[in-house]
Amino acid sequence: SADSAAVYRGLDIGTAKPTPAERAAVQFHLLDVAEPGEPFTAGRFKELAEEALIAIRRRHHWPILCGGTGLYVRVFLDDFGLTGTPADADLRRALHEEAQVHGPGHLHERLRSLDPVAAERIHPNDLVRIVRALEITIRTGIPVSQQHWRDASIRKPKHRITFGFIMPRQILYRRIEQRVDAMVEAGLVQEVQGLLERGVSPTSQAMRSLGYKEVVRYLQGEIGLDEAVYQIKRNTKQFARRQITWFRAQSDVQWLDVADMDAGAVSMVMLRRLGID
Repeated sequence: SADSAAVYRGLDIGTAKPTPAERAAVQFHLLDVAEPGEPFTAGRFKELAEEALIAIRRRHHWPILCGGTGLYVRVFLDDFGLTGTPADADLRRALHEEAQVHGPGHLHERLRSLDPVAAERIHPNDLVRIVRALEITIRTGIPVSQQHWRDASIRKPKHRITFGFIMPRQILYRRIEQRVDAMVEAGLVQEVQGLLERGVSPTSQAMRSLGYKEVVRYLQGEIGLDEAVYQIKRNTKQFARRQITWFRAQSDVQWLDVADMDAGAVSMVMLRRLGID
């Protein structure tokens, strides 16, 4: 799994993790590998993914990487190495506090002043990537975009066959709304409340995940439940558009229109594309 929220224990409903029965039938990796109160970086994901890849190959199986966090996918498949810069908890906390006071747009402008190339590549609302880029640039004194360039000369990209799923926008939006309603009905609010009662900070990286940050605002009395659900749906649609844009920029993606297919049919199409009967 390359889902940046599914790495956290206890974030189950909002990340649509596989059911216990599904996890008993197929071995999943990179789920529940971090506590919800701790930070988790793309570099840490890469380390764990490399370990999982070795284990899968030892079992003579083919690894399947799936998920929607484009940065995690790219760091692993294209062998990005700059994330070796250690995390600085104090600096990261200060940057997040600065964003709380002035908004993510303020940090994005700060990044632009230090590294215009990186700022151009990162969405102004992508606080996690903005903070990490600033953290690396400030700690090393070298713009993160220059480190990308330097890193490119020694990378060893992995061979892969990539599939992307698409469907008409109105169908995608309807499914997003249905999924959000189902998550709320399944107990998303209670899941978030339980995490907060366990002492997980509402400003932690995990609780800033899509679907969780909106419920936190509801539980803190900032908005009503209907507004929280509306915001989850709206923000998920916006995220889906960004995902499509991100992966469309990858030239090796084979796009499949899955609007009229269930999971089994999609699997069969991919197997045929791979030449497997």
